[in-house]
Amino acid sequence: METTPKESPDKTEHHIANGQATIATEIAELQRLHDRVGTEFGNAVEALEATLAAGRKLVVVGIGKSGNIGHKLAATLNSTGSTSVVLHAQNALHGDLGILSTGDAVIALSQSGETREVLDLLPHIRRRAGSLIALTGNATSSLAHHADITLDTHVSREACPLGLAPTSSTTVMLALGDALAMALLEARGFREADFAQLHPGGSLGRALLTTVADVMRTGSALATVSPETTVGDALATMGKARAGAAIIVSPENNLLGIFTQGDFTRAFQGSDVATLAERPVSELMTQNPVSISADKLGADLLRTLEEKRVDDLIVIDSDGTVVGIVDTQDLSRAKIL
Repeated sequence: METTPKESPDKTEHHIANGQATIATEIAELQRLHDRVGTEFGNAVEALEATLAAGRKLVVVGIGKSGNIGHKLAATLNSTGSTSVVLHAQNALHGDLGILSTGDAVIALSQSGETREVLDLLPHIRRRAGSLIALTGNATSSLAHHADITLDTHVSREACPLGLAPTSSTTVMLALGDALAMALLEARGFREADFAQLHPGGSLGRALLTTVADVMRTGSALATVSPETTVGDALATMGKARAGAAIIVSPENNLLGIFTQGDFTRAFQGSDVATLAERPVSELMTQNPVSISADKLGADLLRTLEEKRVDDLIVIDSDGTVVGIVDTQDLSRAKIL
C-alpha cells in the first residue's frame, strides 16, 4: 500500500507562514476599511432604507469576483428582510434589465470602477433607479463619477504574493457589504422574530420560532420534591420521571433548589453511605439554580445553557412558579441543536 510522503517540517512551516501572511494582509486592509467608514456609508444606509420604505427593492449589480460578492450581499439582505435581487451585468442588456423597476436602489460592485459590462448599464440605471450606490476601489472611476454615493473599497495591496488574484479587495468588499446589510437591519428595526419568519427551516429557524414551553418536560416527566424529602425518595422520584434532576419546591411550588445525579455522586464519595439515603435532600441541593421563563425563545434557551454550562434548566412562569425543566437531551429531539 502506497503512502503519500510527508512534507519536511521546514516546508510545512513555510506553508503556515504563507497562510498567516495572507490573513495578516487582509486584516490590515480591513482595519483601513474600518477607519474610513464615514458619512457616505451613513448616506448609503439611509438611501437603502428609504427605498425599502417606499415599497421598492434593492438591485445588486456586478460581474466576475465582484459579482460573486454581490450574490452574497443580496442573500444577506434578503435573509434580513431587505428585498434584493441580483442583476447580472452581462445578461442585463439582453432582457434581464426588466428586473430593475423605477425607484429601485442599485448597488453596483466593481473594484476597478471601469468594468465595461457595468458601465454599459449606467444610462439605463440612471433612467430607472432611484439611487445608485457604488462599491469600488477607484474613487475617480467612471462608476464613481455616475454614482449618487460611492463607498471606497480601495486596498493598498492584494494578499496574493503575485499581487494579481483578488484577495484583499474581495474581502474588503465582502465586509463592507455585510456592514451595509447589518446597519440597514438595525435601521429598519429588524428583530429575531422577523429573522425567524424568513428562516423557518433548519435548527436556526426552529430555535427562533420555538419557545421554552414547547420544549420543556412537564407532568409525570417532571420530578419535584419538598425540602424534607429524603435523598432516597428523591432518587426514586427521579427514576419514575426518568429525569436526571429533582427540583426542590416550596408548598407554593416556588423554586428552592435542584438536586442532580452529580450532586448525589459527589455526596456518595464524601459521606457516610449508610445514612446518605435518609438525609433530607435540602442538605445536598444546589440553591438558587439557573432558571428560565417559559415564554423565552429557543435561541434564549440555547444561549443560557451555553453561558451557564448546565445540563438541566428549570422553567418558571411569571410568578416564579416551577412549570417544567429542560434537559439538554431534549434539544436534539426538538431539532433546535
